[in-house]
Amino acid sequence: MRREARDVSKAQRHHPAWIDLPFADETQLRLFAPVLRDLGKTSVLRPVTGPGRPEHQQAVALEVARRSASGVGIRVALPGEWDEGRTQPVRELLARLDPADEADLLLDLGAVRGDRPDAGKEALRALDALIPLTPWRTSAVLGGGFPEVTAQMLEQGLHAEPRTDWHTWQELAESSRSHTPLLSYGDYGIQPARAIGREPASGKGGPAWGVLRYTTAESFVLGKVLGRGEDRIAVNRAAARQFLELPDFRGPAASAGESWLRDCAHGHGPTGTGNASDWLRVGNIQHMTYVVRSLRPQPGSIPPTGPLS
Repeated sequence: MRREARDVSKAQRHHPAWIDLPFADETQLRLFAPVLRDLGKTSVLRPVTGPGRPEHQQAVALEVARRSASGVGIRVALPGEWDEGRTQPVRELLARLDPADEADLLLDLGAVRGDRPDAGKEALRALDALIPLTPWRTSAVLGGGFPEVTAQMLEQGLHAEPRTDWHTWQELAESSRSHTPLLSYGDYGIQPARAIGREPASGKGGPAWGVLRYTTAESFVLGKVLGRGEDRIAVNRAAARQFLELPDFRGPAASAGESWLRDCAHGHGPTGTGNASDWLRVGNIQHMTYVVRSLRPQPGSIPPTGPLS
């Protein structure tokens, strides 16, 4: 935990960020407490807690916020409909803050897929209730849209899923609420939202296949690649060529993700056809680069900030 926390702190050394273990069990939380205290002294990482978290976790996060003067992130989960009863636990948590501490609101929608057409409406209801509770330092709405992937889903070539999470953000950004200009955008990257709660892979094997992912204006596009087998190279290059043939492919100059797909498709360079780590890395690069560019304010629009991950 200390080694990984140092890596995060080094990568995020120039700008404040939040650090959270939302699915940690009691033992993990107690092991992480001294690490979090050390981070509060030496980094710009801000602790996160939230309603419903174990008392020990809440106490440590508030203590670190107080001692480091970094403030605290309050993460409020909204996996479905907003319930007005969720306001009071947030109010009680805020009441425990030192008067000098600042707080950030992290409204976490989790997975926002096609089966949640009302996610934007429910998020607005939640924000209407939560924004007036305190003068939040920042207010962010987090969501993820990439689907859980099965091999069967990809048997017929590329598979596209609508970007419901992005459409939800646009609904929020275009609302007439007074707090709309204060909202920041949050993103889970190319992993399904539930992936944050998975146990780390053992490294002792896994499925023989993997996924290339690409983000367009309207869709998440997924393609199956192979991790092993005699046909791996040919299959993976053919899959990469399918992405290059998409009408919405942005070209190899768009980011290192697109240039990797170009090299994979045509056999350029020494990188080959990749492995699971490569596919995740280049997928996140293309996705986050495209999202950041999409968030650049247009004339007359609100200026949302960059993604959270």
